[in-house]
Amino acid sequence: MTEERRRPGDSDLHRQKRGKNLALLGALLAFIVLVYIVAIVRMGS
Repeated sequence: MTEERRRPGDSDLHRQKRGKNLALLGALLAFIVLVYIVAIVRMGS
């Protein structure tokens, strides 16, 4: 009786979507930080 216990929404498709969403979140946060840094540098000059 080695039955795998999985949470609902833990299929391979959901795992791929979660990974893609986390990568998109990281890219978006990096873009926001970049825009913030550029704004600060331009205000300083």
